[in-house]
Amino acid sequence: MEQETNRVEAFSDGVFAIVITILVLELKVPEGQGSELWHGLWEQWPHYAAYVVSFLIIGVMWVNHHTIFSHLKRVDRPLLFLNLLVLMVVSVIPYTTNVLAEHLTDGESANVAAILYSAWTVVYALAFLAFWWYVTKVGHLFHETVDKDGARATRVRFGLGAVAYPLTVVLSFFSAPLTLVAHFLIALYYAANQIPIPLVVEEERLESASDLRK
Repeated sequence: MEQETNRVEAFSDGVFAIVITILVLELKVPEGQGSELWHGLWEQWPHYAAYVVSFLIIGVMWVNHHTIFSHLKRVDRPLLFLNLLVLMVVSVIPYTTNVLAEHLTDGESANVAAILYSAWTVVYALAFLAFWWYVTKVGHLFHETVDKDGARATRVRFGLGAVAYPLTVVLSFFSAPLTLVAHFLIALYYAANQIPIPLVVEEERLESASDLRK
């Protein structure tokens, strides 16, 4: 079963790698030479900004995903489908990123693009929350060293994105650039403030094993 867990994580890593690669493929080489090239490069700043933010978002997703799987010893069928749901949502991010980058400075279109981008992050947050909720609910997928009650206690903090991202949808109606900044700050928060999965203290684990033998 541990080999099966490694197989699922390897497949997921491949999807994350492809998605991040697609992000950079959306950056086009501008035409022109000399000063015209400088001008063309500057005009693409929305693409650069959107790329950095989305790369950071996907990177944090991957770190959280890897952290969870490092504490699992087995997978089951519902978890496989929930994992596919997370990967499906992640794979759409390059599209929403490109839409936002193309229309970030286009007035009313910018708000529509920002709403799409933000709404999809809400979908991601809910998908990842469902994934984590299931893992902590069943409990038997964890390694024996994981404090299952402590892991369940992280659900609320883990689900903060389900609150923060809807607020970016509201912000999208007013300013697309500020919405992109908000997503950047949220991604920075999650990058710097990872949620640890509690582990059982060695003495407690030995006592539990002793109780089982009795």
